[in-house]
Amino acid sequence: MMCTVCGCGTAKVEGKNESHDHPHDHDHGHRHCHGHDHDHDHDHDHDHHHDHDHHHHDDSIDYGGGIAGVHVAGLSQERIVSIEKDILSKNNSYAADNRAQLVKAGVFTLNLMSSPGSGKTTLLVKTIEALKDRFPIVVIEGDQQTSNDADRIRATGVKAIQVNTGKGCHLDAHMVGHVLETLPLAKGGLLFIENVGNLVCPAAFDLGEAHKVTVLSVTEGEDKPLKYPDMFAASDLMLLNKADLLPHLDFDKNACLVNALRVNPKLQTMVVSAKTGEGLDAFLDWIAARAAACAQAAE
Repeated sequence: MMCTVCGCGTAKVEGKNESHDHPHDHDHGHRHCHGHDHDHDHDHDHDHHHDHDHHHHDDSIDYGGGIAGVHVAGLSQERIVSIEKDILSKNNSYAADNRAQLVKAGVFTLNLMSSPGSGKTTLLVKTIEALKDRFPIVVIEGDQQTSNDADRIRATGVKAIQVNTGKGCHLDAHMVGHVLETLPLAKGGLLFIENVGNLVCPAAFDLGEAHKVTVLSVTEGEDKPLKYPDMFAASDLMLLNKADLLPHLDFDKNACLVNALRVNPKLQTMVVSAKTGEGLDAFLDWIAARAAACAQAAE
């Protein structure tokens, strides 16, 4: 919901600035005119007392009420919903094009999401090192700035494209579509998309992936699935990382897993440690089985 009004603007793909405010024509037949239409003729005719009640008996203030699930000063709930539908419908169109291209190529794609510091990049490096002799692998690396994580990925010997989003808080299907034009997509291969560190906005944006995977660190607290439910509701798999630290933390692993399943009863969960390798084999098998099915479907 945040990206209705977050003001995401310019992405930089491998040294090239790319504005969202003008259309881009592509050889693969779809047009990415990703102008975030943040219309600013704000309607001031709504009364907060009648739209939704922000105040609760426990002295908390909730701006997530109403049909939009979010409150923005100066915008009615109906206007927020209209803007969000416009943005997401455009994104979903680009995502459908990306997905069709990836499925046709027989490339199994994961969208990896987490908050900063979850150990997502380290986990991805370990995964690549374990699988690179079995699968062709390419990576799209998303961050607001720097190519630090892409450099870590390239050190494994696989190709990685850095996408810097600037003030943007997530990757979107438009950005991924541009990168797919230059990435070598080998049948039976893997594409890992490491999203910008953020437990809110990436959940709302389909990139054309086969699955969304959320990485949660045991250092973050077992209540994170309840505090950021959209992320866990949108994901197919949760990796509870840094399990090697459990003996040193006041962290209730079972409570965390229960909380995640309360949000999404269909969510698969694995407890892993990128440092020690605990649980990593199960994740590798999960990837391998789905990658094989993806390649077979493309035949």
